[in-house]
Amino acid sequence: MRVSGNFGFIREKLEIKILILFILRRLPEAIPFDMLMELTMCDEGVSYFDFTQCVSELLKTGHIREADGMYALTIKGAHNTATTQNSLPYSVREIAEKATSKLRSKMTRDGMISTSREADGDTGFAAIMSMSDGIGDIISIKLFAPSEESALELEDGFRRNAEDVYNKLVEWILN
Repeated sequence: MRVSGNFGFIREKLEIKILILFILRRLPEAIPFDMLMELTMCDEGVSYFDFTQCVSELLKTGHIREADGMYALTIKGAHNTATTQNSLPYSVREIAEKATSKLRSKMTRDGMISTSREADGDTGFAAIMSMSDGIGDIISIKLFAPSEESALELEDGFRRNAEDVYNKLVEWILN
């Protein structure tokens, strides 16, 4: 069945399904519907209605799964993607690969940074922050904060600047 768009390289619903699977296979974790839609609509031949219909059909066939609004590839979907991805037009694969590469890097980085807070008696909160190299923590810091709001600010700052915090700390220790 032809899709409604006429300007892109994607011409069939099957190609949209393969593109969705191609995208999800390149990501380390589940993503929300709107992010999957944005990545899939990298080709002008994909319409919103065709995309939503394809997602629904892929869920029904067990190629993808949804939990709490997050979409991920199943083993069945990964197997089928490996055998069908080369049927996508090269230019579409390149665009999707570039977009997923940026997202994959961000997701990987975010997965290596952990923050939490806990009440420190009646005196305030402890902001607990760490960064991993994928094997184990390379830095772990527990800082006192006078309020939960202050602890959240510390966590947010650490998430944005974890690599700089680590590098500066090492630099200060060695100098």
